[in-house]
Amino acid sequence: MRTDGADDAQVTRWAQDAGRGDRQAATAFIRALQDQVWRFLSHLAGPGEADDLTQETFLRAFRNLPGFAGRSSARTWVFTIARRVAVDHVRTAVSRPRLASVPDWQAAAEAAGAITAGADESVTVHQLIAGLPPERREAFVATQVLGLSYAEAAEICQCPVGTIRSRVARAREDLATAWQLDSAPGHDRRTG
Repeated sequence: MRTDGADDAQVTRWAQDAGRGDRQAATAFIRALQDQVWRFLSHLAGPGEADDLTQETFLRAFRNLPGFAGRSSARTWVFTIARRVAVDHVRTAVSRPRLASVPDWQAAAEAAGAITAGADESVTVHQLIAGLPPERREAFVATQVLGLSYAEAAEICQCPVGTIRSRVARAREDLATAWQLDSAPGHDRRTG
């Protein structure tokens, strides 16, 4: 399912070479993972935050590349960093809620990716995934959207493979239920 064309061994070699100062390897390393990291973070924190969080993920990765020993694939290592970046972002957002007086709140929400223009009567898959509990969303996105193995997802989420399997199965059930509820005749999402 990976579309970047680089296998884990190659990405790991690029990471190790980048850690030794090879700029071409650093560029290849970023290009190989950037889109997947962005998609992962988009599902964890929202598309409006994904650009900044992706940049923060690679900044943290590059600060730590000289010490990257390759005990896991560089792909798994970077996704672990991305997950921590998303968790840190949520913690910061919760600890310092922002208040703003915005005259056109709907336009601001659409610009931030929080709602989709004209989507009052339809549900997007992204919105359904965003409604999953965080642990299920992480496992589902890592395995079903990004195509990582259950073992890689377990390493990223720091839990056993069986827990990932369970979270993915429950996420599928939650998504199927949400989809059925939303598409039920006469259902109005605005009123539940």
